Formats: sequence, structure tokens, C-alpha cells
Amino acid sequence: MSNIREVAELAGVSTATVSRAISNPDKVSEKALKKVQSAIDQIGYKPNMMARNFRFHRAYSILVLVPDLANSFFSTVVKGIEDVARAKGYSILLGDTRDSLEREKEYLRLLSTSQADGVIQLRPHRAEDVSSFVNTGFPVVNACGCVGTPYPTVRIDNAAAQKTVVDYLISLGHTKIAAVTGLKDNPHSLRRLSGYKEALASAGLPFDESLVVEGDYSKWSGLNAATQFVHMDKRPTAVVSFNDEMAIGLIKGFKTAGLNVPSDISVTGFDDMEVSKYIDPTLTTIAQPATELGKTAMNLLFKLLNNKDISQTEYILPFELLVRESTAAPK
Repeated sequence: MSNIREVAELAGVSTATVSRAISNPDKVSEKALKKVQSAIDQIGYKPNMMARNFRFHRAYSILVLVPDLANSFFSTVVKGIEDVARAKGYSILLGDTRDSLEREKEYLRLLSTSQADGVIQLRPHRAEDVSSFVNTGFPVVNACGCVGTPYPTVRIDNAAAQKTVVDYLISLGHTKIAAVTGLKDNPHSLRRLSGYKEALASAGLPFDESLVVEGDYSKWSGLNAATQFVHMDKRPTAVVSFNDEMAIGLIKGFKTAGLNVPSDISVTGFDDMEVSKYIDPTLTTIAQPATELGKTAMNLLFKLLNNKDISQTEYILPFELLVRESTAAPK
């Protein structure tokens, strides 16, 4: 069985450094932490975590609440969280909430039973979250958040990102641009819809409510929206989808109806899921820095766990418009 001395020898550090890396990683440099973690992985060392947890009165676990584990965007955010958590001596507990407040409350009970030290929430804040999260007394960070979150948040500017997409379509010559939103009370949907409206207004184009179809961020809702657009008397020449999943459903629906994307109708997404590079046609979309969202959120939570001052409570990361094959000038 491997021991701490073997870890220290392989990592080229002292046994005291290994001990600190395991029990109090914020006292160890990032370079040393990586060496120790690499050595632990190589020789399969398993420290006495129960003794460490008892000594420091911590679980050394983070609860990560995910609204949709099947969504590859969220899985990429989780990867970023786990990379940082592991380097700092923490494990993560995944809670698949399925966007249900009741399921979230069940998972939050892990805090009261000392099975987790803090929470990272991966859906946007809602008013009813105050009693559930803020009043727990445990540190909370929101990744993929929105404006007005009452605890530290890491996000992109959703309104500006959606405006960028619509601005691009307008630059191609599109003037009849439809939208498939998420659920109407979803904060992300509201912010992206405001960006959509702002782009139209800036270009002097009227907002037409009949061109906005409510989806639920699933492929099926994109497919359903495509059917509605196909049967319009005056079909739009472009459709912006508020995520990639619905955009994929849109493309499928338009193809089934005999339309060509983008010759007959352009389609855009939001998120830059991995599959977006491989569908036919490849999808023009907004790339969110999913891994960095996760890493930034975990670094921020780590500071809160160790009672460190944070310079800001809102971190807005950059986004990028990726132009691919699903968009073109209108006929």
C-alpha cells in the first residue's frame, strides 16, 4: 500500500507539503498542488479522508446542482468545476434536479447533515431561491447565472450575446427574423429575448410577436417550432434559437418539410455544444466558455469557504459568435 512518503518522493516535495496539499490546499502553491495530485494519481495513494474531515470539521465536498445532466453544456461546466475542486482537495456531489425546486430542496439537505460544505447552482436564480439557498448559512455560487443574483455569480452577458447573433443576421440582409425562446419565465430566455428585441430596434425593424415561439430548450420543442414556421403565410428567412438543442430540432423540422438550411432559411443556436460542429449543416452559434464558467465558479466558492475577501460578486466572461454553415444571405 502506498504512503505519503512515496507521494512526496515522486512529487519532489516534502511530506509536510503533501500533507498541506491534502488538508489545506490553499496554503500550497498551484504548481506544488499539481505535482502532488499527479503523484497521488500515479501511485494510487488514498489519504485518510475521514480523519482529515474530522480534524477540520469539513466534508471537503461541494454540492453541484444541475438542471439537466443530459445537456452537454452543463456537463462541460461540471468538468471545469471538478478540475479545480480536485486540485484543491475537494470532491463534488452531483444533484440532477431536473429543474425542480422540490428536488433541489432534497439535495440541499446534504448541507444540514454536513455532507457538503457549499453549493454551486447551474441554473439561473429565481425569486424563490432566497429562502432555499441564502438562508442555509452555507456559501453559494451561481454559475451560468443571470442579472440580480443575490449571491456571487459567474455568467456571460446573455442579452448582448443574442443581440450579436441578430445583428449578424441583419448584416446578411435578413429582415424577417423569428425566435425560439426557452420557457417564458426563464431568466436566460428573458435576457436573450431582450437582446433579440434590441437588435431589431437598432436596425429599425418592427418586433412581431407572431414570430416568437416559446420552447423549452429541448430538441422536440425546436422541431415543433419548425412546423409552426413552415405553415406561416409569410415564412421568416431566419430563426434564432435560444440554445443549440432547439436549433438542432429546427434544422430537422425544416429538412423534413423540404426546406434547405441555409438556402431557404437560416438557423442559429446558442451554447456551442460539441455536436454543433458535426451536424449538417454545421451550426452558427454563440460559444459560451463552459469550462471557464465552471473553473471560475469553483475558485470563487473556494475563497468563500476559506473566508477570503472577493474583489467582486459578479464575473462576466466573454462569449464568441461562431459563424458556420447554417446561415447565409436570404434569397
